[in-house]
Amino acid sequence: MGDAVSTDGSESAQSQSSHGPRESLYMGQQPQVTTDLFRVRHITRYRYARPVQFSQHKAMFRPHETQDLRLLSMNVSSSPASMVHWIHDAFSNSVTLFDFSEASDHLEIVCEFDLIRTSFKDVEFPISANAQNYPFDYSMEALPDLAPCRVPHYPDPDRKLAAYAQRFVEESKGNTWMLLAGMTQAIQRDFSYQRREEPGVNPPLHTLETGVGSCRDFAELMCETVRHLGLAARFVTGYLYDPALDGQADANGNVVGAGATHAWVQVFLPGAGWIEFDPTNGDVASSNLIRTGVGRMPSQVAPVTGSYFGAAEDALGLEVEVEVTTLAPSISQ
Repeated sequence: MGDAVSTDGSESAQSQSSHGPRESLYMGQQPQVTTDLFRVRHITRYRYARPVQFSQHKAMFRPHETQDLRLLSMNVSSSPASMVHWIHDAFSNSVTLFDFSEASDHLEIVCEFDLIRTSFKDVEFPISANAQNYPFDYSMEALPDLAPCRVPHYPDPDRKLAAYAQRFVEESKGNTWMLLAGMTQAIQRDFSYQRREEPGVNPPLHTLETGVGSCRDFAELMCETVRHLGLAARFVTGYLYDPALDGQADANGNVVGAGATHAWVQVFLPGAGWIEFDPTNGDVASSNLIRTGVGRMPSQVAPVTGSYFGAAEDALGLEVEVEVTTLAPSISQ
């Protein structure tokens, strides 16, 4: 039996935004409530040159059930067959564990779930008065819990990331909301999206200097930039629904799903809590985001992780299919 070889299932995302920056990022006056019924189907396939044994695999598929996300049904399966059970990690993410007993020349993990997504267009977030202008302090009660999410994770020897962060403080004239919304839009506007199949995330300095990255890279860049300002940020993974791609029929008249695995950011603002920012698409609290995991680091929220016992050359490839479709027309109030 050979060494355990990683089969990290970190997946790149299709981030085809159907819209650009919007004025609604700057806090509208009349929120509109929209309710959507989504179905997500996620298939991960590994192929091997010969039958191999598998370690326990972990998957992060189950959506966060909160006031804006409610799970209706969910099914998971694998080939070869496995024993499946669930745990919650340190961030209360729901983690699916797969234990395999037989060797195989392939591994396929399938997850399908239906959920209700409620969102607010042009919502005005109730940021505390003392936090509406930067800089501000978190409360003594919140600081111990937020502290790990405020610390930058990467070296910045020439203070390039710090200078990039300070740019948004100056442009926003210290207005907290304008600072974060402006940063979100600037990354979407100034950087070129490039889909990457290989796992992992590029260091933020690399993304800043090259001006190119995937959704994972842009999310990590924004997390790190926000942390240089002393704000708490978390890396978020999940799915992106793009209505511009949904409803397109193939030659057989079947509906082709829209969506991909995706990554974005949460920033904690006193009074409003964790707010979602999607720097890949320039959006805030988008109704098209379905989160499945939050963490300090991308490695904590990879969609699928595990290993096999064999030689590195036994691995022949990874394929990922994600479909996010609507099951009914949106309901707006």
